[in-house]
Amino acid sequence: MNIEIFQGLNLSLLVNLAYILASIMFIFGLKMLGSPETATKGNLTSASGMLLAVIITLLDQNILSFQYIAIGILIGSLIGYFAATLVKMTSMPEMVALFNGFGGIASLLVGSSEFISGSDMSSFLSFAIYLTVLIGGVTFTGSLIAYGKLSETISGKPYLYKGQQIVNSLLLLSLVLVGLEMIALGLSNLSNVELLILICSLAFILGVLFVIPIGGADMPVVIALLNSFSGLAACAAGFVILNNVLIVSGALVGASGLILTNIMCKAMNRSLANVLFSGFGAVSDVSSSKSEDQGEVKPINIQDAFLILEAASSVLIVPGYGMAVAQAQHSVRELGELLEKNGTEVQYAIHPVAGRMPGHMNVLLAEANVSYDVLVEPEDVNPTMETVDVCMVIGANDVVNPDAKENEGSPIYGMPIIEVDRAKTVFVLKRSMASGFAGIQNPLFFKSNSRMLFGDAKDSVSNLVSEFKD
Repeated sequence: MNIEIFQGLNLSLLVNLAYILASIMFIFGLKMLGSPETATKGNLTSASGMLLAVIITLLDQNILSFQYIAIGILIGSLIGYFAATLVKMTSMPEMVALFNGFGGIASLLVGSSEFISGSDMSSFLSFAIYLTVLIGGVTFTGSLIAYGKLSETISGKPYLYKGQQIVNSLLLLSLVLVGLEMIALGLSNLSNVELLILICSLAFILGVLFVIPIGGADMPVVIALLNSFSGLAACAAGFVILNNVLIVSGALVGASGLILTNIMCKAMNRSLANVLFSGFGAVSDVSSSKSEDQGEVKPINIQDAFLILEAASSVLIVPGYGMAVAQAQHSVRELGELLEKNGTEVQYAIHPVAGRMPGHMNVLLAEANVSYDVLVEPEDVNPTMETVDVCMVIGANDVVNPDAKENEGSPIYGMPIIEVDRAKTVFVLKRSMASGFAGIQNPLFFKSNSRMLFGDAKDSVSNLVSEFKD
């Protein structure tokens, strides 16, 4: 009997040591993600920690045999490999949204299983299950709506309707009442399964109504917030099944997601409540300057743009979602290298909310092997913008819109931008005069120092590269 107890303690000690090691790998991996130079190693470190935690848990609980664990690893690895290699960089935000949704539904299933199979549960356990199901359900359907908006399967514009706040309030009140019934009251005649179905249904509806009113311009904030939700759901699931490593990993994801959400909001000079409930982008900004009041745009051709770039001492490249759509990052890097060989100082200004997910432009430029040393933030380059000879705005719109500092009636007024309008010359590479995610006109296009280089961004940059080579 003593030997059996000793062996049990030994096994428990080994499992906890493995969990501690996995948690350390999560923390170090998260730390390494803070720099593009170590991000790949950080991702691998965190993924390895999660693999270790999953295998140890399955073995410790005798859930699966070695054969099934090996099959699961093989299938999951193949899915991950093809997802990473076949999904285009322009579709990366959608994939992140789906991953958030998968995390949410996984936590919901864990909580649901415990609730259906359990009996005489404590109030704390019932509360943990309730949070797991609620947050997991909201994350799942909210992420699916975010995926639809990002992939343009559904319109990226906010969906607003009369009485929306009343409907949301009633839905939240219903969730509170059902939660009280689940945790403490037990007054209804509903079975555990029926009560669970009711909570899941309300959570799914809340997830849809939570994201559907949010416009495409705010998607970076939504992605960060849903990422945090998926972590919080996993953390709650950890309390449900009493798994330490799940609690730690979920808390890390939840906290880092909230920090990132706060950074995104500050980058737009807006509160989280304004992002979630303002319906930003539902209507065009009538107070913004109209194109007919601004005058005419001044197009430029490739040859003239080349001559100006060739004579420039400094060039600032500002990438946006248009660069991602055109897959122009490799051509942009090649142009930057040719400019540097010509004696030009080249930098890349990255706005925190450029693109459709946090760090979107950084990922694209890193894929093209653009050196991290030449990436700058708006506050680094704005003070010396008057000394920049040429700013090349490639597919960006709202993050360079002067209305943010000049037009108090604009919905983006007060948002920190990259102040390219103060540069000596501005090239704007766009397919057309269409507005950005915010749905408002950009006075930059009509400034006296701005020139419009119309066409596909990749074709335009490639033609400039050809001019330099010739």
